[in-house]
Amino acid sequence: MENINETLRRLSNNSNFQRTYSEMKQEILNHPAVREFLLQHTGEITTSMVEKSLMKLYEFISQTRDCQKCSSLESCVNMMQGYEPELVLGRNGIDIKYRPCLKKRMFDERKKNEKLIQSLYVPKDILHASFGEFSLESAGRLNAYEFAERFVVEYEAGKKMKGLFLYGSFGVGKSYLLGAIANHLAENKQVSSLLVYVPEFFREMKQSLGDHTLNEKLEMVKKAPVLMLDDIGAEAMTSWTRDEILGSILQFRMQENLPTFFTSNFDYSGLEHHLTYSQRGEEEKMKAARIMERIKYLSTPILVEGPNLRI
Repeated sequence: MENINETLRRLSNNSNFQRTYSEMKQEILNHPAVREFLLQHTGEITTSMVEKSLMKLYEFISQTRDCQKCSSLESCVNMMQGYEPELVLGRNGIDIKYRPCLKKRMFDERKKNEKLIQSLYVPKDILHASFGEFSLESAGRLNAYEFAERFVVEYEAGKKMKGLFLYGSFGVGKSYLLGAIANHLAENKQVSSLLVYVPEFFREMKQSLGDHTLNEKLEMVKKAPVLMLDDIGAEAMTSWTRDEILGSILQFRMQENLPTFFTSNFDYSGLEHHLTYSQRGEEEKMKAARIMERIKYLSTPILVEGPNLRI
C-alpha cells in the first residue's frame, strides 16, 4: 500500500491536480467571508498558515450560514444539523468551530419553555397557523387581520409597539390569529413568541409554589420577546393570580415596552368586571382597574367576528 506522503507527492506533480488545486484555492480566498476574516487578522495570519488551513477553509465555505439555504431546521444542509461554521484563529492555523444557528436556538428555546411550563401546549391547528389560511369572510375578521399583518411587518426588537386585544365569541379564530402572528415572526424575523393558555397557566402557577419553580417560570413569561395570553377571563380569578401573577407580568412588560397580545371572550369592560370579583366574592374595583390600565397600555382592542369555526 502506497504511503500517503508518496501519494500526495505524486499528485502534486500532476498538472490536472495542480490546476484543480489552484482553482479551489482561488475560490476559497475570494469568498467574501474568508476575505473578511483574513482582513480582520492582518499581521497574525501567514501564507503558510493559510496553506495548511485550506481544507478547513473549504469546509467553511461549503456550508451555509444565517440559515440562508434552509427553510427549516429539519432541512438544514450543513454537516451538523442546526449548527453553522465560524472561523477562528488557533495557535497553528485557522480552524472552525460550530455554533447553533438561529433556527436551532429558537427550537431549543421553545423546547426549554415547553418543558418548564406545561400550559404552553398549543393545538396542532394553531402550531401551523398562517395568515394565508385565516378566513376573511367578515368585516370584523378582516380588521383583525389587517392589524395583525401590520404588526408583523413593522415589528423590530426594542421598538415600542402595542400588541392586540382580540375579543369576540367562541371559535371565531382569535387564538388562530395569534398562532399566525407567532409563526410569521419566527419564520421571517427569527423572533420567538410565548403563547400561554391563561386558565391552565394560573393553575400551574399555584402548583409551582410547592416545587419552587414559580419565580423561574414567572421570569420567563415576563421577559418573553413577544407574549400572547390566550383566553384571559376564562380562568377562576383569585386576588393572588390577578395581583401577584398577572399584575407582575403586565407591570414588567409595560415598563420594558415588550409587545403583549391577549384573546378573550370579554371586551375591556367585561374583563374589568371579571377581574373585580375574586372566587371568594370579594369586590376589588381599584385592583381590577389597575390591571385594566396596564392591559390598555399594552394593547389595541379589536373585535373579531364571524361564525363559530369549531362547529
